[in-house]
Amino acid sequence: MSQAIHRDAHIGEGVQIGRFTTIEEGAVLGDNVTVGNHVTIHAGTVIGEGSIVADHAVIGRWPRPAKSSTVKVDSELPALVIGEGCTIGAHAVLYRGSRIGREVLVADQAFLREKCAIGDHVVIGRGVAVENQVEIGSHTKIQTNAYITAYSRLEDHVFIAPGVQTTNDNFMGRTEERFKWVKGPTVKRGARVGGGAVLLPGVVIAEESFIAAGAVVNRNTEPAMVYAGVPARVLRPVPEGEMMRET
Repeated sequence: MSQAIHRDAHIGEGVQIGRFTTIEEGAVLGDNVTVGNHVTIHAGTVIGEGSIVADHAVIGRWPRPAKSSTVKVDSELPALVIGEGCTIGAHAVLYRGSRIGREVLVADQAFLREKCAIGDHVVIGRGVAVENQVEIGSHTKIQTNAYITAYSRLEDHVFIAPGVQTTNDNFMGRTEERFKWVKGPTVKRGARVGGGAVLLPGVVIAEESFIAAGAVVNRNTEPAMVYAGVPARVLRPVPEGEMMRET
């Protein structure tokens, strides 16, 4: 057999499944789902109607942290849920315990950890890493090779350019004190972060802030202001013509 589909998996109408794909116990594939070759869909995973999973993707796997890791595996993690009309790229890896909204793109080689909440119409670009316990609002776009650290929050209509780096630990892994302060950035509605920018732990990027390429943000920003430099400083207001319209 070129496929291994557990007898207790639920496969909807019109589903297409490629060669050498494994679908484990209790997985649910909605109607008209397309699954590529060499895909692994782990136990209990739910994939919504009309979604596409490309070749070699790994969907709904359990976390396997190193023995020295401070992250502990929650034995009660719920199954991964992927909404309707999503596209999961080739070689993407999505962990158990996260929930993905409708019409989301997770591009090739992207990586999504456990306990994440992803809104609708989100783009997670090629090679993006989203760590555990991250919230991403609807209509947010994260471009190629960005890194979204654990305990970060991106609100609706946020734009994250290629190569953006976020951080969550001012102690960089030293001392027990750090556990009280670990926190990723919060990027508020409509904010934009330019290519290669670095957001330091716990900073709040205010609504409609514009962070220039290569900036290092080490403090909270003001709404609708442009920031540039190392460390980032106010450059000017965001032009009126670039402001979002209410939707």
